[in-house]
Amino acid sequence: MPKSLRIDFVSDISCPWCAVGLASLQLAISRIPDLDVDLHFQPFELNPNMPPEGQNSMAHIAAKYNISFTEVTRNRERIRERGAELGFAFNTDQETRVYNTFDAHRLLHWAETTSTREPAALKWKLLTAYFSDNEDVSNRETLIRIASDSGLDPDTAGEILDSDRYADDVRASEAYFRDRGIQSVPAIIIENQHLISGGQPPEVFEQALRELSSVAPNDG
Repeated sequence: MPKSLRIDFVSDISCPWCAVGLASLQLAISRIPDLDVDLHFQPFELNPNMPPEGQNSMAHIAAKYNISFTEVTRNRERIRERGAELGFAFNTDQETRVYNTFDAHRLLHWAETTSTREPAALKWKLLTAYFSDNEDVSNRETLIRIASDSGLDPDTAGEILDSDRYADDVRASEAYFRDRGIQSVPAIIIENQHLISGGQPPEVFEQALRELSSVAPNDG
């Protein structure tokens, strides 16, 4: 019998390769129906000091990586193609903004305490809101609506956002993974020791999962 694998998916809402990586990982998992996966979403802020009003994403990326707008556009098209291959729509444009994601991570931490289903639903709805719908994922009402759509209680979501609840937990988790050497995302950590970095193709994840769980490929 294959063993259960713990997977920590360290990522940020504003990271396009995190959406690609998660879609690839979940496709790989679906190809191994006998595999029991214990998936956890861990916080990582690419822009922890981002102000409430956000920043134009093209200007932000160009300045952060010292590249031209042409290069930013070229990279976006590459990401858009990878997303389309996996069924995820990137609709970013020249007006797209980068927002602070700390409150979104607080809601994700809360979701981790509620059940085994809501965290994944919330994660995907946050990624979709940000990359597909160009929504402000730092906005209180937007976050409450997304939480509700994910099966979480909207009143509790509002109470969390109006307080500092889970703030220390998120910061502690971020510090933990930074201390373990995580400097970029997505970082996929299997069984607390095997690291796969970046938005890898599904085949890369599938091979790793099969090897670590000793699940043989289906010959049929």
